[in-house]
Amino acid sequence: MSALPDMSHETGGADAAQDDEYVVLGRLTSPYGVKGWLKVYSYTSPIEGIFEHVEWVLSKRGERRACTLSQGRPQGKGLVASLEGISSRELAEQWAGADILLPKQMLPALAPGDYYWYQLEGLRVETLSGECLGQVNYLFETGANDVLVIRPSEASLDERERLLPFLPDDVIREVDLDAGRMIVDWDPEF
Repeated sequence: MSALPDMSHETGGADAAQDDEYVVLGRLTSPYGVKGWLKVYSYTSPIEGIFEHVEWVLSKRGERRACTLSQGRPQGKGLVASLEGISSRELAEQWAGADILLPKQMLPALAPGDYYWYQLEGLRVETLSGECLGQVNYLFETGANDVLVIRPSEASLDERERLLPFLPDDVIREVDLDAGRMIVDWDPEF
């Protein structure tokens, strides 16, 4: 059982977050050069994985545009991309700040027991004894393991936010996407 960080991120744009058909792959941050290239902040792991998908949907302030990735490459510590139809710095400036979306149906199939982060977000988190700790709000990477941020819900036993390590078979005992819950081996006092 593993949680794969590629394809979703907590800080995706409001338009993308409200749309169940898409996941946020990254964001176009600013123009790069004068020929329409843009700097890319990738939420995929590894970051270059964003270039495996050539059909992107850009979302900015309620406007969406389908586009095709012409070229993408590492540049310094980041990434840059050239998109068809964006051939000048002025056009690149118009799309700087846009979320890069991918239809969920385009995501690669996962092995049994593997999950994309977006699938875990919103799950009800219960202890082995049935106490509700809250809901998965988002996940983040620490290097050692992924961490679940559990926020209180109406059904939770208290109003505490908790950070739980995503350690399958140790802390995370069961993930039931159909039932919308995750069973954890966790002391509610922590």
